[in-house]
Amino acid sequence: MNILLVEPEFPIPAKSKNHSNFLPIGLLKLAAYHRKINNTVHLNRGNSEAPFVPDKILITSLFTYWSKYVKESVQYYKSKYPTAQIIVGGIYATLLPEHCKDYTGCDKVFKGQHKSADKLKPAYDLVNVDYQIIHGMRGCSRKCPFCGIWRLEKMSFKTSLQIKRQICSNKIIFYDNNILVNPHIESILKMLTHLRINNKVIHCECQSGFDGRIIEKWPALATMLKAARFTNIRLAWDFAYEQYPQVENWIRIFENAGYQRSNIFIFMLFNWSFDYYEMENKRLKCFEWAVQIADCRFRPLDQTYDYYNPTIADQTNKDYYIHSNWTDSQIKLFRKNVRRHNICIRHRIPWEDYSRERELKKYIPENYL
Repeated sequence: MNILLVEPEFPIPAKSKNHSNFLPIGLLKLAAYHRKINNTVHLNRGNSEAPFVPDKILITSLFTYWSKYVKESVQYYKSKYPTAQIIVGGIYATLLPEHCKDYTGCDKVFKGQHKSADKLKPAYDLVNVDYQIIHGMRGCSRKCPFCGIWRLEKMSFKTSLQIKRQICSNKIIFYDNNILVNPHIESILKMLTHLRINNKVIHCECQSGFDGRIIEKWPALATMLKAARFTNIRLAWDFAYEQYPQVENWIRIFENAGYQRSNIFIFMLFNWSFDYYEMENKRLKCFEWAVQIADCRFRPLDQTYDYYNPTIADQTNKDYYIHSNWTDSQIKLFRKNVRRHNICIRHRIPWEDYSRERELKKYIPENYL
């Protein structure tokens, strides 16, 4: 069979298409699966003609609020290849299967993971990347009300040997949602510390960050993460400002393990239960600690549209989700403050020395002139 794999025209800048946050890893695993059963596959990243007449078209989906891009792809390929069966899978399809079927007009919705494909090494030859994505676990032990992971995936873990057999690159991105809850984490970190690929060490990153509550109970893990060459440390501060002594302790543990504060990020969910003023207090604490912020604007799991635009004033809930504790202007101001915050931390400059030129990387310090 001819299998066409499609990533819709999501609003992702061209320069970020191969960023680890957006790589269509599910499609790459499906490509490996269909090759294994002797089907011909091709990946289209966007809506364009295929090199063959497809028998099946497998379209991925990401966030529920990007549903319109999935619909556009379904309609495009339906008109282009009317005899092909069109199947939509991914996050939106799994969270809102009935909406996906009715709204996009696809022939079938695939919910959850394709178990056979999930065991295979993704077909990285279809994309141009210098890293490898690994799932050392699925699901999450936490059931945070704002998160869909525990609704999407059942908990399962891989051993250090299973992960080692998968690794084929010197740069690894773990897609694990709470890597430290893996009961095999100590042996995994030891394996990563000593593993060599092409006689070179590997470098690791965890896309979803680390659970500070586990680090607090087991500080030695921070030292083990450093030995395993994990970079871009991320810690989630999901709850109230009063939690700050605990968060400060997490930062201190990583600093004692050898990490620089300016290379530590604190995840912050905004446009949620805690209002602008509480989030600003949390941000100010992070500035005091000299750590960066990875911010995330909350959207409900059943939100099927998002037309947020930072350049447009006075947007409303008709444009995008605005929590009752927030306003459009507060959302945009907080995001602006976070950008300025991170520039100041990265350049080690006071708040008042921020400039747009620094943010755009056009600033040249005097000692370099």
